[in-house]
Amino acid sequence: MSHAPFGITTGRIFETHLKTIDLTRATEFYGGVLGLEEAYRQPERQVAFYWIGAPGNAMLGVWAVSEEDWHSSHFAFEITEDAIEPAIERLKSAGIRVNDFWGDESDDPSVHAWMPAVGIFFRDPDGNSLEFVAMLLGEGQPDLGIVSLSEWRSQAVVALNP
Repeated sequence: MSHAPFGITTGRIFETHLKTIDLTRATEFYGGVLGLEEAYRQPERQVAFYWIGAPGNAMLGVWAVSEEDWHSSHFAFEITEDAIEPAIERLKSAGIRVNDFWGDESDDPSVHAWMPAVGIFFRDPDGNSLEFVAMLLGEGQPDLGIVSLSEWRSQAVVALNP
């Protein structure tokens, strides 16, 4: 049995933070568009915290900073595979551009074949890179690199029907 350094064994990150130059706009996006439940807000510190999933599951902190102190972040929300395509439609209906791994606008999600996991990418109003990602069944295929979900599915069919 292997042990993770420092006793890290849950397989998830509990809390992450990102920066915004406009906290009101960011809270409208994370609370309104993405529908995250606000956990706590401290106006004097210019921060809002959101639960990711059920309260106590995981948390996102959104901190207001000056334009000089802002820098882009990336993180992914885990969702189920069957939620990927509806998420694309929901984001698009909210006026949000959905991208593949390379940043090209696409309705065909990208598969990280080494895991394997499927993801769609989009940006918040500040330009932070966000992802909805779902683990896929089956063995990873690192030699495929990053492929579209449609290509992954066609590869899986070929693998099942030699």
